[in-house]
Amino acid sequence: MKPSSTKRAGWSWWYLLFVVQFAVALWPPFYNKAEPYLFGIPFFYWFQLLWVIVSAVFTAIVYFAVEE
Repeated sequence: MKPSSTKRAGWSWWYLLFVVQFAVALWPPFYNKAEPYLFGIPFFYWFQLLWVIVSAVFTAIVYFAVEE
């Protein structure tokens, strides 16, 4: 018989990065403004697009950090 591999299940501190993602996305007063502009695009739009990239990076970090 092969020894069974023990896979750790449970909670990791890395999952707090997901909380950061949702907290920023769900708090519109944080990004509900027009200035500063970036290449003529109001802050409201470019911040959300930037946050998509940041969220993808956070998700990758969590994925590789808790992968066993």
